[in-house]
Amino acid sequence: MQEQGWDVTSLEATHGTRLSFHVWPSSRLEATRIIAPIGALYTPLAQLPQTCAPPTALPYDPVRCSSVTCSAILNPYCQVDFRSKLWVCPFCASRNHFPPHYAENISEHNLPAELIPQFTTCEYELPSIPDAGPPVFIFVVDICCHEEELAELADSLMQALNLLPEDCLVGLITFGTNVQVHELGFEGMQKNYVLRGNKEYSPGKVQELLGCGTRNAGGQVPQPPRNPGAPSVSSQQPQLGPGAEILSRFLLPVSECSLVLESTLEDLRKDPWPVPADRRPARCTGCALSVASSILDLACPHRGARVMLFTGGPCTSGPGAIVSRNKTADMRSHADLAKGAEPMHKPACEYYASLAQRQRAGGAAAKGSSSSKAKTMTTSASIHVVDIFACSLDQVGMLEMQQLVEATGGLMVLGDSFGQSVFKESLMRVFRRYPDEIPQDGGKMTMAFGASLEVLTSRECKVQGAIGPVTSLNKRAGNVSEIEVGKGGTNTWGLGGIDPGTTVAVYFEVAVPANASLPEGKRRYIQFLTKYQHSNGRTRIRSTTLCGPWHNMNAPQQQQQQTNGQPMGPDIGPIKFSFDQEAAAVLTARLAVYRSEGEDVADVMRWIDRSLIRLCNKFADYVPDDPSSFRLIPQFSLFPQFIFHLRRSQFLQLFNSSPDEAAYYRYILNRENTTNSLVMIQPTLLSYSFDGPPQPALLDSVSVQPNTILLLDTFFHVVVFHGETIAAWREAKYHEQEEHAAFRNLLEAPQSDAQMIMDSRFPVPRYIVCDQHKSEARFLMAKLNPSVSHNSEAGSGTAVFTDDVSLRVFMEHLIKLAVQE
Repeated sequence: MQEQGWDVTSLEATHGTRLSFHVWPSSRLEATRIIAPIGALYTPLAQLPQTCAPPTALPYDPVRCSSVTCSAILNPYCQVDFRSKLWVCPFCASRNHFPPHYAENISEHNLPAELIPQFTTCEYELPSIPDAGPPVFIFVVDICCHEEELAELADSLMQALNLLPEDCLVGLITFGTNVQVHELGFEGMQKNYVLRGNKEYSPGKVQELLGCGTRNAGGQVPQPPRNPGAPSVSSQQPQLGPGAEILSRFLLPVSECSLVLESTLEDLRKDPWPVPADRRPARCTGCALSVASSILDLACPHRGARVMLFTGGPCTSGPGAIVSRNKTADMRSHADLAKGAEPMHKPACEYYASLAQRQRAGGAAAKGSSSSKAKTMTTSASIHVVDIFACSLDQVGMLEMQQLVEATGGLMVLGDSFGQSVFKESLMRVFRRYPDEIPQDGGKMTMAFGASLEVLTSRECKVQGAIGPVTSLNKRAGNVSEIEVGKGGTNTWGLGGIDPGTTVAVYFEVAVPANASLPEGKRRYIQFLTKYQHSNGRTRIRSTTLCGPWHNMNAPQQQQQQTNGQPMGPDIGPIKFSFDQEAAAVLTARLAVYRSEGEDVADVMRWIDRSLIRLCNKFADYVPDDPSSFRLIPQFSLFPQFIFHLRRSQFLQLFNSSPDEAAYYRYILNRENTTNSLVMIQPTLLSYSFDGPPQPALLDSVSVQPNTILLLDTFFHVVVFHGETIAAWREAKYHEQEEHAAFRNLLEAPQSDAQMIMDSRFPVPRYIVCDQHKSEARFLMAKLNPSVSHNSEAGSGTAVFTDDVSLRVFMEHLIKLAVQE
């Protein structure tokens, strides 16, 4: 196992987890010397085979450890005494009695599901928590867009309505200069309440303005308006509370309001307020989000909900504005942000952060102001999710709103137009459902709400922090490290909305002192506990327990000599062969992106370079001061290449991207799984030619040949690139002639493969078809390793006009520095 290496991908298939190291050093000192982060990439809702988890959620509460400081859930790694009906917790070594209904039937041949050895992941549906009901969706629509854009958006929203289960509740808010809350329960004519867009609204104020549950001068609660011709309501009928009244007027089941909502969407018109030629439209995005949040706080504080914002420009009016209405004021750039020269940026960030705090509060203090709540400690995950669908050629304020989306576990989609497939297809995929053949969950929506993640560890390791769409819940347990990485100081985070692709990076610290040694055969244990509200309204807990070995670094027999003749100390072979370079690259990338938000990018680059040099110095085989002797084993051979492409990626190189685009790319990286994250860092390239079937090609300028077609997948873009000769043949229409059927098949092959890539991805990537030497070829050329450039000697490929060093030069410098004494 140690010499041949580990099957590093099997853990992802069986547990939904990737670890950077599968064997951990047994002391804190040695853990710092392995350079790469010790961490896990965990996907809470990963679809696991039925051989690794029960096919359905277990319909009872889990059995927990009785220790106050532990509370771990019963799992296959627990030692069980069948005679005395006791089990020993592997995390704290406490002895626990089985509940009576377990003790009566348990035996070596009759085990509950959570003790079956292969079921290290179990999901429980908690009967003690009542059903919250189907989810709620509020569409918040920007009507400052052009008429054509509004028509495309309305068409997409009507298609989305057909994808929602009929019992889901929906509401509609439109905004421009003012905010309009549409009363979908009023039949016969369209009716909406208009709220001024230049102020923030607390839930209590929204309740008053919408006439829900407020008392008149006589102290009576007024009845909601009746439709003409409706029968009178008896005065003896109990009065509706504000929440129930909102549910009867503004948030209705799809089956009851689809016709009214479709009619309203068809009649959407551009904001009628006049806009002078030298000014931007008055767009009160922040106010509209505040109103939507308040309605949810009043009507369904404990039910899963999504506020889906569709915007076509920046907020220019009211709270959360990011730019002045005067067109002479430019949108903020990276340079403005670096110099602190953008006065509206910080107040906008603080406002959207306060909205995030309100979402997490869940309406507990509905009457209070959001600014006061922003100062309180967060102790619960957000049950209400905020999504942003931004389609504009200019920036819309995604950077400022990112904290709101991240804190609630929302989605981001960035496009140029509401007519683009990037938007249309992405919106449809928000409402994806599980396949019908999946037991219990078949046909249910894959989204979940109000998720929280708790990480338990055995005593030898601690949690440093997490990076991803998470918010600290400020629970400081005994396994929390003093060293914080990402969002640290806790072992519990709020995730808000999650789906089967949401992935969180968790970083660990070895807590064993350098002078202590662990017993032979000692194991480490990690348990991930994810509590969430399913789309069917039930609350569930998923428990995933990992077990792995320690490598005792202090054993005397482990001392050896390095191949270069220098004393190395303990044998690191088992750790070396357990390395997962893909997971380590993604963990490093997330850490680099997180640091770049508060540090200068140049400093982050230097940290990445130093870490890579030290890693190669530690794990490579070489003779000191002899670069030609440098060798990396297969477990490390691709890691320098990943780091090379990370340094050139849009996550760290801000040139040619706006602050909104940079925030969008980084947010997607921080929530995707290992495979998708690697595609973002190092795109994949396929080559199509007459010489044979499609072949993986080097992400290098030498792969660009006149007689080939290249298919590039960068996750955000899928590019079909035709070589010069292929493009000329296509322009001559050879593919339309019967004798050139092979050429026609060659043209069609990459297009069908590109469609397969796009069919399974969210957000849907932009599809680009381009030819060599044409303008859109830049999407491919910018990602290639510039092995041939205007600064290098002539080569067989196309020259890339860049001052970046090539991978060959990068590796030469890396090896030279790594082998130095």
